[in-house]
Amino acid sequence: MELFNKKTESPLADRVRPQTLNNLVGQKHLVGKDGPIKKIISKGEIQSMIFWGPSGTGKTTMARIIAKTKNYRFVSFSAVLAGVNDIKRVAKEAEFYKTQNKRTVLFIDEIHRFNKAQQDAFLPWVENGTIILIGATTENPSFEIISPLLSRTTVYIFKRLDEKEIIKIIDRALKLEQGLLKYNPEIEKSTKEYLAKLADGDARIALNILEFAILTTSSKNGKRKISLDTIKNAIKECPLIYDKKGEEHYNLISAFIKSLRGSDPNAGLYYLARMVEAGEDPLFIVRRMVIFASEDIGNADPQALVVATSCKSAIELVGMPEGFLPLAQTVIYLATAPKSNTSLVAYKNALEDVKRYGSLPVPLHLRNPETKLMRDIGYGKEYKYPHNHTGHWVKEIYLPEKLKGHKYYVPSDKETND
Repeated sequence: MELFNKKTESPLADRVRPQTLNNLVGQKHLVGKDGPIKKIISKGEIQSMIFWGPSGTGKTTMARIIAKTKNYRFVSFSAVLAGVNDIKRVAKEAEFYKTQNKRTVLFIDEIHRFNKAQQDAFLPWVENGTIILIGATTENPSFEIISPLLSRTTVYIFKRLDEKEIIKIIDRALKLEQGLLKYNPEIEKSTKEYLAKLADGDARIALNILEFAILTTSSKNGKRKISLDTIKNAIKECPLIYDKKGEEHYNLISAFIKSLRGSDPNAGLYYLARMVEAGEDPLFIVRRMVIFASEDIGNADPQALVVATSCKSAIELVGMPEGFLPLAQTVIYLATAPKSNTSLVAYKNALEDVKRYGSLPVPLHLRNPETKLMRDIGYGKEYKYPHNHTGHWVKEIYLPEKLKGHKYYVPSDKETND
């Protein structure tokens, strides 16, 4: 029961987060003696920057330390759930604080998840210095960040932590009162080495497993002994170990989609729960369901696409963890809806002709006669306006002459417009 009584306590990684550069482990190339970030902090004002590197390497911690060291206001949100309105709100607040000689650091986690319009929204305030933008990303900024924003920031590359650095972070968590010291834990060196290797450079994974192991271990003689077996058992139970780019990621999403396609809501819910509990981005799951709604259901139930796209809005509104509710509702709807893949098949059939015949000329009667010359050569001539005919339909040829009579769409027996 102790594990479930910790809901109000922040995660271990957050509780033991370093507050100064001296306590930061790793990234010596950035904050060591000649590190560029250390020089910037000591010499003058901070400029906007992008932190690029793997998860759990200290990007968020670095941003917080920078703001604290310079006595700047720190505002943070995730690109997964934030939108343009959030950006505008923070910028207006920053304008006020700037008049009070208080600069604002706006930290955006997973900034690569912002679309072009959202990234464009930053530009005016980054340019005029209203906000100091620090964006964190695990993706290559060259491909994920728009050029105007990239040109106004400095990119700093974060390196994966090595095993010795992970062990230092583990030791620190074990010794801090706000960390795990109150549990009086005992853990052998070999066990810490195993945990550090398992974390694969991600300090957050190491701390999550360690905390889970300690909270699920009974105290004996006032101590909690964490053995290698304890860690291995924690790995089996701990829901936080999930490589979002590894094989298991693709295995789960594949099983999830195939369960929906097979009209099995129980399996769909099981794989959904696996992904949600493992920390999968809920919007990634929703995107897959939106695609599924068109690819595997289509016009057999047009409402499926509406439900799937509404799920995105619901999650953005309520956030997680409550977002599991619209996710589960959508999974059940999609799994139990009638299935048809005619949209996919029809498009592929049309695409085959596009590739086979190239850019065939559009029939003259379908072209808009924008000028007298166009009218004179037959643009729009004898075009039949369907609304002028009974039933708002008239027999007409719309495909290029060479494709006359070609059929791409063949309704399934499940589609309402059959």
